[in-house]
Amino acid sequence: MSIIFYTYPKCGTCRKAASWLKEHNVQVEAIDITLNPPSKELLADLYKASGISINKLFNTSGVKYRELGLKDVIPTKTEDELLELLSSDGKLIKRPLLFNGDQATVGFNEEVFEKVWL
Repeated sequence: MSIIFYTYPKCGTCRKAASWLKEHNVQVEAIDITLNPPSKELLADLYKASGISINKLFNTSGVKYRELGLKDVIPTKTEDELLELLSSDGKLIKRPLLFNGDQATVGFNEEVFEKVWL
């Protein structure tokens, strides 16, 4: 499986990640997360491969997150409900997301990218 790169073109962090990937000749399939958010099933695989908690998949600094009051809602939801919510709107998901079927990263951190994608 190739590396899927869920990105948002207006996101500065996503642009930094894209530049890093290009500089290091890492080939990815870029997908606009707001137009084509990952499915519930893909998100489940991705967060498990990343080793992070499902709560870390949420874009807590996003407008939509605050509008929906998710800080108080998330603790009351099941994993399945959280995955359903995340898959319903790409702006709720922390980005960029990279996934190759076995490994995944959430957000952009050069050290993590070097360990996982080089």
